[in-house]
Amino acid sequence: MKRPVVQGCCLWISGYVLAIYTEIAWLTWMTSALLLAALLVIYALRLPGRQPLGALLLVLIAYGYYQGNDQRNITALPLAQQGQVGEAGSEVTLLGRFASPVTIDGDRASFTLEAESVRFPEGTAFPLRGESVQVSLRLMEQAQQTVASGWRRGDALTLTGTLRSPSPARNFGGFDYRRYLRLHHTHWLLSAKGVDQAQVQPAAAHFSVVQLLRWNDELRAALSRRMDVIFPASQAGFMKSMLIGLTDDLDPDRFQQFSELGLTHILAISGLNIAVFLGVCIWVLRRFQVTKETYLLICMCLLPFYVLVTGASPSIVRAGLMSMIALYAARRGGMKEVLHILALAAWSMLVWDPYFLLDVSFQLSFLVTLGLILGVQRVTILISPWMTSSTLKNTLAITLVSQSVSFPVSIYYFNQFSLLSWLANAVLVPVISMIVFPAGLVALALGLVYIPLGQRIGQLITWLNQAIFWITDQLQQIPHLTMIWPSPSMAWICFYYGFLVIIYLLWHRSYLSSKDEIPIQLEVDLKGSAQRMPIKLSLFLAIAGFLILLWMGYSPNRFQRTGLVQFIDVGQGDAILIRTPYGRHILIDGGGTLTFRKAGDEWKIRKDPFEVGQKLLVPLLKKRGIQSLVLLVLTHEDADHSGGLQAVIEQIPVKQFLFNGTFKESSAMTTFFSTLVQKKVPLLPAQVEDWIPIDPVTKLQVIYPLETNSTTVEIVKEQNARSVVFLLEMQGTRWLFTGDMEKESEAAVLEYLRDPRNSPSTASVT
Repeated sequence: MKRPVVQGCCLWISGYVLAIYTEIAWLTWMTSALLLAALLVIYALRLPGRQPLGALLLVLIAYGYYQGNDQRNITALPLAQQGQVGEAGSEVTLLGRFASPVTIDGDRASFTLEAESVRFPEGTAFPLRGESVQVSLRLMEQAQQTVASGWRRGDALTLTGTLRSPSPARNFGGFDYRRYLRLHHTHWLLSAKGVDQAQVQPAAAHFSVVQLLRWNDELRAALSRRMDVIFPASQAGFMKSMLIGLTDDLDPDRFQQFSELGLTHILAISGLNIAVFLGVCIWVLRRFQVTKETYLLICMCLLPFYVLVTGASPSIVRAGLMSMIALYAARRGGMKEVLHILALAAWSMLVWDPYFLLDVSFQLSFLVTLGLILGVQRVTILISPWMTSSTLKNTLAITLVSQSVSFPVSIYYFNQFSLLSWLANAVLVPVISMIVFPAGLVALALGLVYIPLGQRIGQLITWLNQAIFWITDQLQQIPHLTMIWPSPSMAWICFYYGFLVIIYLLWHRSYLSSKDEIPIQLEVDLKGSAQRMPIKLSLFLAIAGFLILLWMGYSPNRFQRTGLVQFIDVGQGDAILIRTPYGRHILIDGGGTLTFRKAGDEWKIRKDPFEVGQKLLVPLLKKRGIQSLVLLVLTHEDADHSGGLQAVIEQIPVKQFLFNGTFKESSAMTTFFSTLVQKKVPLLPAQVEDWIPIDPVTKLQVIYPLETNSTTVEIVKEQNARSVVFLLEMQGTRWLFTGDMEKESEAAVLEYLRDPRNSPSTASVT
């Protein structure tokens, strides 16, 4: 009861969680308003039992508020027209205004449209009342990039294209784009070709929220251009992400590297940026002899603009709100309880948009902040007997707390954890936060005034960044230290945090007992009789239970003896994942993204194009907790079967690779085989006489190609006729996999199998 705001926020979140997982139809905005009125009356009259009753009412109010918002999150398009559009799409003309900056990447321009109305070909029109529509405009000529880059937020737009519903997840556990857009209040996609399909009318210049956002877009673009001058091309994207939250130019490979090492929070604008910004502002204002009340007020007014300039992600909004509340409290000499400030910030954001609760950035930001507030000082005390350096103790405590608190959320969304994450964070985060980030701000500020001066400081930062990148490169190359975790259940996550609390309490009691501040025995009531258990034994059992929980979470299906064959939707091409009854995995082909480029089309190349292996296949494998592949089969080397496998072999250990024994000349296949050789993966040319044992109840038999030479690799351009064809027998059930086998190949296989001499061999492949 000493922290009513914190308790209220926890109850409010509980109501949201119940609303997400259950449905009570009568709880809506109206019932929430009535329950809120009842709550106010109960507390105004000081009725007995008001505290538990008030807690229950607050949960129900939050439930109704979330459900009311969710029920109103629907499209304004009538049902008949929704069926007409569907996923196939319908040609329409949209009228509206740009609701976001235009992002240009190669031959694509994308933006959000605030649609006022939609007109169908037959002439019928329907109002959309400002509904958001995600637009993808294909640019037909390079000159159209310049035209599209001149469009600004707030400009009126009439655009003709194909309107369609976003696709749901096409694979179990896959990314649900429809749900993602709905959580951002968007229900439709519009695709169009060429800027000639768009009629744009620039917005009139007058002060408004839209005009303020336009200025903010222009400021961010100007800062981005200046950073391109201050920092070299290899560093600019990294610094933009860190300083102003622009990730468009960030190297995808560098982001993947930081993600695998658990360092992506460095690239996100958060509380660190706010702290440095406020520190600089207060230092400057003090030098001008500004009074405390005045500079606190000025900083409060500047913070919203800084949040906008840095992109207004949930993490920076959280830090900005907390800082504004803290500055206001400091100015008025009022509330200084950090937990209250955190709860007020969370409550404000969740009332503004209940879907924030489902945002990974929101979850990680608040969880880690809460953990640091509650845990760092306590953990520092507990580890003090083993360390004397206060710097080392604080660094270790911060790393231990932040890693422990964020771990379940990280593996739930990203399905990986590096055993070097704690080391990378302990070593690199202080350097980046204390040197690189502040120096980057100074370089940017000076570069705005005098470019050569900013470039000199930028060069110093570049040298330090190169050292940081070298360290991350070396850490990433250490094998077998990145663990792949399946997404855990909510029950597992609750048990995880419960064990953390129990371990801390027992560790704390053990620490106090070593100081002779409490009895050495811990009272444990078991079946009504008082028994005594040593604290250290209790702590040992809690840690053992925690380790068992981690073991179960890492491989929850280890004792399941059911085989599973999954045909993964990768668009063009095939990808088949097999789980044997003993938990071993085989992947057959990997799909691929086909691209057709002519000479002179280099401008169409995108910085981060969709690649089926990186964007779809690998995330699905990790989501399923595939820690290794006992066998990777490439039936043939056409791009729609092999293209997605490069990302697979880079991120998931492969024990053996089976292919048709040929080579199709291309840069992609050269890179693919080079990576296999570098990783020392055994290459198995397919041979008909071989059985490949997978586990005690699973085996694989190649039945085509009939003629192979294991000593040489033949170069073959047309690969379909050389597809690997094989039988998989699992628990008595047989499966035939044929790749892109052709008619002639089928005839050859049938003729071969008719010969009684060609009975299956029992030889095994090592």
